[in-house]
Amino acid sequence: MVGPNTLFHRRKHSWPPEEFITKTTLQLLDFDSAAPPPHAWRRRLNCHANILKEFTITFREAIKMVRLGIRLWSYVREEASHGRKAPIDPFTKENCKPSASQGVPLGGMGSGSISRGFRGEFKQWQITPGTCDPSPMMSNQFSIFISREGGHKKYASVLAPGQHGSLGKTRDKGISSWGWNLNGQHSTYHALFPRAWTVYDGEPDPELKISCRQISPFIPNNYRDSSLPASVFVYTLVNTGKERAKVSLLFTWANSIGGTSHMSGGHVNEPFVGEDGVSGVLLHHKTGKGNPPVTFAISACETQNVNVTVLPCFGLSEDSSFTAKDMWDKMETDGKFDQENFNSGPSMPSTAGDTICAAVSATAWVEAHGKCTVSFALSWSSPKVKFSKGSTYDRRYTKFYGTSPRAALDLVHDALTHYKRWEEDIEAWQNPILRDDRLPEWYKFTLFNELYFLVAGGTVWIDSASIHANGNSQLQQSDGNASGVDSKDQQNNLENGDSNGIESNGETSFVDKRNGLFVDTSHVDDDVGRFLYLEGVEYVMWNTYDVHFYASYALLMLFPKIELNIQRDFAKAVLSEDGRKVKFLAEGNLGIRKVRGAVPHDLGMHDPWNEMNAYNIHDTSKWKDLNPKFVLQVYRDFAATGDYQFGIDVWPAVRAAMEYMEQFDRDNDDLIENDGFPDQTYDTWTVHGVSAYCGCLWLAALQAAAAMALQIGDKFFAELCKNKFLNAKAALEAKLWNGTYFNYDSGASSNSKSIQTDQLAGQWYTASSGLPPIFEDSKIKSTLQKIYDFNVMKTKGGRMGAVNGMHPDGKVDETCMQSREIWTGVTYAAAATMILSGMEEQGFTTAEGIFTAGWSEEGFGYWFQTPEGWTMDGHYRSLIYMRPLAIWGMQWALSLPKAILDAPKINMMDRVHMSPRSRRFSHNSRVVKHKAKCFGDSSLSCSC
Repeated sequence: MVGPNTLFHRRKHSWPPEEFITKTTLQLLDFDSAAPPPHAWRRRLNCHANILKEFTITFREAIKMVRLGIRLWSYVREEASHGRKAPIDPFTKENCKPSASQGVPLGGMGSGSISRGFRGEFKQWQITPGTCDPSPMMSNQFSIFISREGGHKKYASVLAPGQHGSLGKTRDKGISSWGWNLNGQHSTYHALFPRAWTVYDGEPDPELKISCRQISPFIPNNYRDSSLPASVFVYTLVNTGKERAKVSLLFTWANSIGGTSHMSGGHVNEPFVGEDGVSGVLLHHKTGKGNPPVTFAISACETQNVNVTVLPCFGLSEDSSFTAKDMWDKMETDGKFDQENFNSGPSMPSTAGDTICAAVSATAWVEAHGKCTVSFALSWSSPKVKFSKGSTYDRRYTKFYGTSPRAALDLVHDALTHYKRWEEDIEAWQNPILRDDRLPEWYKFTLFNELYFLVAGGTVWIDSASIHANGNSQLQQSDGNASGVDSKDQQNNLENGDSNGIESNGETSFVDKRNGLFVDTSHVDDDVGRFLYLEGVEYVMWNTYDVHFYASYALLMLFPKIELNIQRDFAKAVLSEDGRKVKFLAEGNLGIRKVRGAVPHDLGMHDPWNEMNAYNIHDTSKWKDLNPKFVLQVYRDFAATGDYQFGIDVWPAVRAAMEYMEQFDRDNDDLIENDGFPDQTYDTWTVHGVSAYCGCLWLAALQAAAAMALQIGDKFFAELCKNKFLNAKAALEAKLWNGTYFNYDSGASSNSKSIQTDQLAGQWYTASSGLPPIFEDSKIKSTLQKIYDFNVMKTKGGRMGAVNGMHPDGKVDETCMQSREIWTGVTYAAAATMILSGMEEQGFTTAEGIFTAGWSEEGFGYWFQTPEGWTMDGHYRSLIYMRPLAIWGMQWALSLPKAILDAPKINMMDRVHMSPRSRRFSHNSRVVKHKAKCFGDSSLSCSC
């Protein structure tokens, strides 16, 4: 663990604000949080946003994948014929090429998101679940109009650099007619998620210092405000001149949810005057394809010194009755709009092909050497979330604001009146880490900025109360041959010392028969709803479990109730079966969608919870990592939270998941074997026989299952797991340990002796959960040092992260696409494992490579869009990806929770009494018939 005097600084990567903003300006802004913080990711607004380079496969890889490519192309076309998107579609490219221009996204979690680039553009629209339109709406801007007493100084400019391809047309009555005068040389962006600061240091007016502070309600353990689709923009104005200045700030917004949706017609804008000085415009958007409507609200807060006016409707074409140029000319002339606009009522619905926009102006006089604050807010209310196969749910925020789209008005009101409390809570959460002098600068702000994905990663957060209106599930529920437990019987068994399995009273809990996979959480205090997030915006699958294994530390540390509910959903999924036929594209064979006892790869795409396993490249019921990962996550969460009821709820699924894996022990040595295809999260990297990655996960899962069984009271199962662990450990070490590290696998292929960065993933979880190490300390440190020396330091000198595979001769393993890639989340996971093993310097150096390549000015430009991985030349694969949240595994390692630290310091495995029983799970002498949390009277035919 980290000692009190430990320093991890190698290359400083410290960007103090004084290097970007003059000290005088920082002093002038040093009030009301207007100055950017000491620790933040920073850029100048005139930085070039280079186009990002996507990976390509080699000729040899293409030959290997040609049959898969043909089947995948056919599948993509078939899905498109039904009006659906395939979860993986490498053939369709966006018109807007990705660039190094991202910034902190807007809003809380799960209600749709909009990102904002560091230069000010609003982009990356994800209002409809599973869709992402990266194109910016260039009419959505903040602008400023300044005049001084005497009238000899005037400035009018959009507050964003004007180097955009869509601008520059002459004699245009659209947005090209606006004043795109900002150079950006003296304007800077400072990001510390969930806030961002843009400071205009004498631009466009040399005598006016401007700070815009963007605030969104992402607040750990606040399950209310963190669900709100709203953001606040607080402008602080400091007049350094000798004359009083009239300053008008303008917020313009198009009635659009991205792409060409603004052209579809039927959209209506409506001015409003709310309480507490909050007024603005509602933009009612009529969505296509039967999707629920969306209402935006743009607003400002009127105060004694700030006057708010609105323009409810203007157009972008020459045929508009009031054009974008007319709007700009009005602001340049008057600095405000007509007061009677508030009485205009709803506009006429827009016609197809036309774009309607709205504007809110806030005008204030700033005295000579004086200061002023002006606040704007944006909200979007889309109360219903509808998936492509018809299931519709209420979003989480509707629990507090109702299901009317007009809730957008209340959302902006509360945002403008509550944002200071949000900031207090955010600072209370972040400051202990930011002020920790032991930690390197780059780590502090990257830790928080990687959380962008929980907003921009396509998250959906629904209210549990809306679940009962949906269903038609195809799932069958079963106990999967797992013994069931309820809390009453658990207590009886603990008191009676029963070690032969747990017998239930046979009662079943009733869940509405239409609810599919949903878990009954009526017994859970303060249920926080159901949560989905995508594997990535290019891999459109909800809660991809082999990746959540890495990312889940963020949710566990910040929103543990969400994390536990995700595990409950997967526990229920383990005990279910979906017999519908699916064609698996890698081999072209048929199988069933979901096999009982197998942990699903994901919760689905078009109908999550009800139609799982959207992934159909391989048959994941034969993957070797999913079930152990489930057991490991469940035990970690159980140990960290001390939630005994959670343990009771999921224990039958834990047993079923362990028992299911026994079929993969081909030689009865209690160690699972891989099957000669990519049967784990590295789904192009073939494994033969015993593998270091899956074998280590299996050993850790046996230990975790034994520890959990003891605490739940299933002593017989604990005994079985102990027996298996001891045998499997001996077998793995005999087959894979080479004296320095564990070989990739026990096969005879050219890469069987490769050094895999992820080979100790099971040890990572063991150490994270307070369990004893699965190998001797000397072997763990030797392996990690080998990974550090080869996979990290031989990869561009440690400046790119850890390559997945490295041959022992120091050459990159180019067996397949994934073996030669550097995976961001896996690098963070390896770093966390090093920290937990007392190798802090190596751990932070390893992780720093991801920062250098992805986030630094010398890197490739992947900030706020961290990809799954990149190649040695920096070409990305799958932007905006879930796994990099694994950086929170590093923070977990640095600050293990009290429940883990206070666990008994004895080896829990030593508490298991050994007996000469059979070590086969299938020989359990008493399989309990009852299924915990069975659906009972539901229409999902139970096969128990």
